[in-house]
Amino acid sequence: MLELAERLRESNGGDLDESAILAVAEATGAPVEYVRLAVRLRPEEKKRGFLHRMRSEYLGMDPEVKRNVVGVSLGVVFALASVLSAVLISSFNGLLGVVQILCATIAIVLASLAKDARAAAVMGALVSGVGFIAATIFHAAFNVGGDIDAALIFPIVLGGTLASMLANLIVSKNRKKLGMKDPVQERQDLLRQLVDLQTRLKSGEQTVTFLSVDVVGSTQMKANADPLSVEFTFNEYHRYVERVVQKYGGRLHSTAGDGMICAFDNPSQAFGAAKNIQSGLIELNTYGNKTATPIALRTGIHTGEVLTPKPGDIGSLNFAHVIDIAAHMQKVAPPGGIVVSEASSLGLPGGPRAVGTETVETQGTNGFVWRPKATQEPPRPDTPPPFAN
Repeated sequence: MLELAERLRESNGGDLDESAILAVAEATGAPVEYVRLAVRLRPEEKKRGFLHRMRSEYLGMDPEVKRNVVGVSLGVVFALASVLSAVLISSFNGLLGVVQILCATIAIVLASLAKDARAAAVMGALVSGVGFIAATIFHAAFNVGGDIDAALIFPIVLGGTLASMLANLIVSKNRKKLGMKDPVQERQDLLRQLVDLQTRLKSGEQTVTFLSVDVVGSTQMKANADPLSVEFTFNEYHRYVERVVQKYGGRLHSTAGDGMICAFDNPSQAFGAAKNIQSGLIELNTYGNKTATPIALRTGIHTGEVLTPKPGDIGSLNFAHVIDIAAHMQKVAPPGGIVVSEASSLGLPGGPRAVGTETVETQGTNGFVWRPKATQEPPRPDTPPPFAN
């Protein structure tokens, strides 16, 4: 949702108007108010000025709220112009009169464009009521002679309400004659735009299987070995895993410390690579491990939908729930074993039975445990490590 909102924000010059917010809500299925709040609370990359923040806040408001805000502002300006016409010299009265006429006209037009008569009535009441209160305040602030009868607020508010409702009714009945777009047609146009947005955003969506690999007890292993031996051993470990992954049609996605995330097109490739990695550790420990501790690995596999920023480029994917679940599967795997999520196991020939009968659960996701049929201590070279002190 936020990614779509950010793209629309960029295309709109840094702001999101109501149409863009509705588009995000329709495309993601999230409530409009939730989208509006999430967009408003999301921190911006750089600080903006006060006027820019105010503009962004205004554009993020509900259309009726925006209409009422503008109407109330017009009421205040109308009240200020009426009081100033009594204070300033007569040469300004003509200009102030024009300002009053413009404010009243714009307020009536806004009320006529409200979604229904009730919304128009609310706006008319707000504009006339706030305008009367503002006129009273300005009257006292500028020390204009004479008092304003407070009881007049009731007929003024009633008049503003009725005038707004009448204007809205006239426009609603003559929408086609006035060349205004029909709301139903406008909604259909918006839906067509949403379908186009969804199509473009989902162009990078694909199903990927991730294999998470990590070394068991690596911290203690490094603490008890010569630094050069550690560097050599873990370089050999990385090259070993990458060779096996490429052999099964996968590619290395990312590394973090001793952990490696590898991507495959289907679960069979990932499961085959994981078994090969575990069964080939004897050779790695014999010829590539120059520490005193044998390397043991945990592995986890999970399959799911991902949306890549660049279509078809898995390497451009930095964060994904699928990767997180694969990592959690790896954490609950036994040393030397593999945990295959239920989603991945369903894509294997033979299904979950091809993995094993033992099950685990983590982060609300079920997994099946594969263990090697026989566990043996890997042979150690007779010669000491070349980097030993």
